[in-house]
Amino acid sequence: MTDRLAGKVALITGGASGLGANAAALMVQEGAKVVVADIAQDRGKALADKLGSSGHFVKLDVTSEDNWKAAIQETVDKFGALHVLVNSAGIGLGKTVEDITLEEWRKVHAIDLDGVFLGCKHGVAEIKKHTARLGGSVINISSISGIIAGANMAAYNSAKAGVRLLSKSVALHCAKSGYNIRCNSVHPTFIDTPILDRYRDRFGQDVMQQKLGRQVPIGRLGRPEEVGWALVFLASDESSFMTGSEVIIDGGISAM
Repeated sequence: MTDRLAGKVALITGGASGLGANAAALMVQEGAKVVVADIAQDRGKALADKLGSSGHFVKLDVTSEDNWKAAIQETVDKFGALHVLVNSAGIGLGKTVEDITLEEWRKVHAIDLDGVFLGCKHGVAEIKKHTARLGGSVINISSISGIIAGANMAAYNSAKAGVRLLSKSVALHCAKSGYNIRCNSVHPTFIDTPILDRYRDRFGQDVMQQKLGRQVPIGRLGRPEEVGWALVFLASDESSFMTGSEVIIDGGISAM
């Protein structure tokens, strides 16, 4: 363990699996206390147990404002502060503008965008109380789909693009308000996490890796830790002059 995040307390949504779970493990490794927040109670508790005294689980439905208030309060009650918020909870849906129903559209936006908004709103309000010594950081997981559109990604494109500009607005608000809080968005492409299970179930692991990997100039899927270390950097004071930025982790897709 090193001390890149020593003294910091992080709340990670979607923390029970995928990018969130990987980030939780890396942040604890770097000295942080981490609250794993997820709707998946059994997986979340299991991960928090693995993190030992540096981990804690809280059940959080990111679409519920009351849940957000309670989760942030429990974080402060448990570890005494909040310095880092990682909004990682999200769902994907591959449907065109003609195929998607209004109910599906609203569900994707409720989780992928409204949930991030609620996290930013209540997270900033708490983090600003604890940043006299340690800088605060809000890290919003968007997607390369928040920058590059796809014909069958209507709701996902819309929600993730919203996260991108919301992050910039939050960054400017915090800067102009004199808060010691930065806000940045992260834009991964295909990372081998449970969000790809629909492809894994359809094609199998090997064929999925080949089909999706062919779309990436590097020629493979990303690994969770290849995003996770970027999140550690953004959570740390190493990135203290970085706010309102987009961190693109896409194996070269956006360069094409």
